[in-house]
Amino acid sequence: MLFSKLFGKTLKEKPTDTEVSSHALMERAGLISQVVSGVYSYLPMAWNSLLRIESIIREEMNTIGSQELHLPVLQPAELWDSTGRKDLFGQNLFTLEDRRNRTLVLAPTHEEVLTSLVAANVQSYKDLPFILYQIQTKFRDEERPRGGLLRCREFHMKDAYSFASNSDQLDSAYEDMIQAYNNIFDRCGLSTVMVEADSGAIGGKDSHEFIALSNIGEDSIAICTSCKYGANVERAEFVKPVNSGNSSNATPEEVHTPGITDINALSSFLNVSKSDLLKSMFYLADGKLIVVVLEGDYEVNEIKLRNTLNIKDLAIASDSLIRSAGFIPGFASPVGDHKDVTVVVDDSVIENKNYVVGANKVDYHLKNVQYGRDFKKTTVSIEIGSDLALVKDGDLCLHCNSKLKIEKGIEIGHVFKLGTAYSEKLNAYFVGADGVRQPIIMGCYGIGVGRILSASIEQNHDPNGIIFPKLIAPYDVSLLGLNVEQEDVKNEADSLYELLTSSGANVLYDDRIESPGVKFNDADLIGLPIRLVVSARNIDQGVIEVKKRSDSDAVKISKDEVVKYVTDLL
Repeated sequence: MLFSKLFGKTLKEKPTDTEVSSHALMERAGLISQVVSGVYSYLPMAWNSLLRIESIIREEMNTIGSQELHLPVLQPAELWDSTGRKDLFGQNLFTLEDRRNRTLVLAPTHEEVLTSLVAANVQSYKDLPFILYQIQTKFRDEERPRGGLLRCREFHMKDAYSFASNSDQLDSAYEDMIQAYNNIFDRCGLSTVMVEADSGAIGGKDSHEFIALSNIGEDSIAICTSCKYGANVERAEFVKPVNSGNSSNATPEEVHTPGITDINALSSFLNVSKSDLLKSMFYLADGKLIVVVLEGDYEVNEIKLRNTLNIKDLAIASDSLIRSAGFIPGFASPVGDHKDVTVVVDDSVIENKNYVVGANKVDYHLKNVQYGRDFKKTTVSIEIGSDLALVKDGDLCLHCNSKLKIEKGIEIGHVFKLGTAYSEKLNAYFVGADGVRQPIIMGCYGIGVGRILSASIEQNHDPNGIIFPKLIAPYDVSLLGLNVEQEDVKNEADSLYELLTSSGANVLYDDRIESPGVKFNDADLIGLPIRLVVSARNIDQGVIEVKKRSDSDAVKISKDEVVKYVTDLL
C-alpha cells in the first residue's frame, strides 16, 4: 500500500475527548473515527487489523470443530420476552418498531435466535454435540461509552454456542474453548489471565473471564500471589481475617460524634480500627427496604447481594426512604425495633464483639454494640450471614490462605456454562438414547474483536505510538523512502517495495513528499512491526536500515539480503 494513497490521516496532537492511550493512539494514527458517542468508523488500517484478528479466531474455532454461520441482528422482541431478558437488559437493549408496529430488537447477543434455530433442527441425541459460531456486529445502548473500542454501543464480537446431550459433552466443549481462547490471545500478543466470573445477564452457573491486564481496565480482579486462583471481584470468595477486638460485657453507650457520617472520619475521630466499626448500607430490593451490615473496612458486593437474596431490581435507598423507615441517614444502624426492614448481616460481623454503630440519632453513635445481643439478622427464606463483601487487596485466598492482590484489566473474552435455562424456555429438546425427551445442554463463549485491538494497543505502546504485535498489525512492514524526490532514492525504494510484496510481505510504503522527521514520527505512531529506511546515504553504503518497532536500535543489512532478513522476521 502506498502511503500517499492511504485513506486516513495521522494527527500530531492527542484528541481532547480521549481518556485512554489506545483510543488516543487509534485516532491519531488514523485507525478509527467517531461518528457519535460509542459508534466508530473503522478506517482501512483498523479494518486490516480486525480482519487479521478474525482470521486467527476462525483458525482456532475451526480447529476445535466449530462451524461458522451468520445470524440476524434484527430479531423479534417476543423471543427476548420468552426468556425474560428483554426486561433484564432494560435500557441497554436497542428496540424499534417496524411499519406493522411490531417491536424488534437490535441484538446485543444471540442466545435466543440461535436456540430457536437449533430447536427446529435437532431431534435426537445423535444430532449432538456441536458448536456454532459467528463474527457479527452487536448493539448495546451503553449508558457511558468510553475508551474508544473498549465500550461501544455498536461493536464487533465473536460469539460461539455449544449444544450437548450431557454434562460431559458440555465440559469437553468448555475446555476446548478455553484452550482455543488462550491460543487466540497469545497469537494476538496479549498478556491475559483467566478468572472466575459472575454470569450476569447471560445466565448460567459457571463462567470465566479472560482479562487483559491494564491499569485503565474497568474490571477489577483478585489474583492469589501463591496459587492459581483468580476471580473477578464481583465473584471472588476469600477468607476474612478474624479480629475479635473487645468482647467485654459492656452495654451500649452513646458517643457524641458531631457531623461525622463516614467510616474514615469516624475511625479517626474515635481512634479505632475500621474493623471495629459497623457500616449499615440501605437498599431498595424488589420494592422492599433492606439494610446490609458489615464491618467498616469492607464495601457491599452488590452482585453477591443480588445472588444471595435472588434480587432482580436493586438500588441504593434514598435518604427520604431511609427516614420514613425510622432511620437517620449517616447515623443509622440496625439497633432497635425495625419490623418493616430486612436486616442482612455479612459474615465479617462477629458475635459477642463490641462494635461502634450509628445511634439512629443525629450526631451520635453507639459503642459496645454486639451482634446477636443488641441486634440480629432478620429471618428470611434463605440463610443469611454469608459473604456479601467486596474483596480488597490483602484479603486471604480461600484455597491456600495467601494474600490476594487486586489488579485492573480489560475483559476481552467470557465463557459460560448455560445449562438448560435457554433450551427449556425456547423448547429446544432432544430425545435421548433411552427415549426420554430432555432439554439440550448449552454453553456460550464470547470474544470482543474490537477489544482485542484496543487491549493490544494498551499493552503495547510507548510515548511515540503503537507497537503492534506482528500477527495483528495492519501491515507487516513500514518502508520509508527519505527524500523520494531524488530519483535514485525513489528507484531503490520502489524496487524494494516490489521485492517485499512479491515475497509475501504486506508493506506500507511511505512514498510521500514529506520531511524525514514527519515520516519517522508517523512510522512510530502507526507502529508496524518492522521499519525499513531507504536513503541516499544507505544507497551509497549498499545497505538498508532495518528496525523492529519494539527495539531501540536499528541494524544495517545488505540490500541483497534484506528481503530474506525481513521475511525471516515475519
